[in-house]
Amino acid sequence: MSFLELKDLKIHFPTDDGLVKSVDGLTFSLERGSTLGIVGESGSGKSVTSLGILGLHKGGHARISGEIWLDGEELVSASQEHVRGLRGKKMAMIFQDPLSAMHPYYTVGDQIVEAYRIHHSVNKKVARKHAIDMLGRVGIPEPGRRVDAYPHEFSGGMRQRAMIAMALSCDPELLIADEPTTALDVTVQAQILDLMRDLQREFNSALIIITHDLGVVAELSDDILVMYGGKCIEYGAAEDIFYRPEHPYTWGLLGSMPRLDRERTERLMPIKGSPPSLINIPSGCAFHPRCPYSDRTHSKADTEVPALLETEGGHLVRCHLPREERRSLWENEIKPMLETT
Repeated sequence: MSFLELKDLKIHFPTDDGLVKSVDGLTFSLERGSTLGIVGESGSGKSVTSLGILGLHKGGHARISGEIWLDGEELVSASQEHVRGLRGKKMAMIFQDPLSAMHPYYTVGDQIVEAYRIHHSVNKKVARKHAIDMLGRVGIPEPGRRVDAYPHEFSGGMRQRAMIAMALSCDPELLIADEPTTALDVTVQAQILDLMRDLQREFNSALIIITHDLGVVAELSDDILVMYGGKCIEYGAAEDIFYRPEHPYTWGLLGSMPRLDRERTERLMPIKGSPPSLINIPSGCAFHPRCPYSDRTHSKADTEVPALLETEGGHLVRCHLPREERRSLWENEIKPMLETT
């Protein structure tokens, strides 16, 4: 069994307007030392998946089914207290907005100290030294002084580094980073990604990067999972997703990504339409209202949910178009168009 394994995970939220199917049958696995990138537009279910793995929906109104196995332990059926005890030590998360994720009334050092002492029987002096060491390791200058600063006294990049220091303070075996570089300028983004790569190598942790930025997953990920409407619609090695993608939605994501390795002569190609409501997900293939090729499926895309099938070598695709037709479209139409724009 893999270090992390999700089997048919469903996370639904009852509301007055209907059932929100945020995650609807997600299956994947992740080994120690490997990085999985989860990509998709806002509302595709990425962040809900990460919070589900950490057990942060437990005790709420969410309806959760399926299995989450972490190092041989099943977490969906585990008690809230048990899963809480795993957070920090076994698994940790870098949240999207460190300013709201960190407590404004406590210093950065106090918050790292608290996270460390929950899982280690040490006094405050030892924990404070550890906090200073961690701040230094993530590249915060003068950590002995900045340990007593409050979150609002840090810049965006420094707050994100402090958040990483807190998440890594107990050497977690699974680290989930939810939009770790959002709202950071490009040079700081590169520094944060380099830092995460270096720390992952040092701790040999399993890493999940959740983002809508394909540039980020290209930089870090071994495998990529593309989500749409709460489901996985394509999964494979990063090389396959970038150079041999087979789902029209993935083609759209690649077409809407700025390229710096060649001169741009055309505008970006956005995906037409909007992501579906997770209360009223379209029948059949959830992507069919936006898919330029749905008319080639003889109405199957309108009525039948496509199965997630393996094409080759662990590359999975959820699409009604025959594989030969997808390959032909990619090689003869989509790829040449991306290369000239």
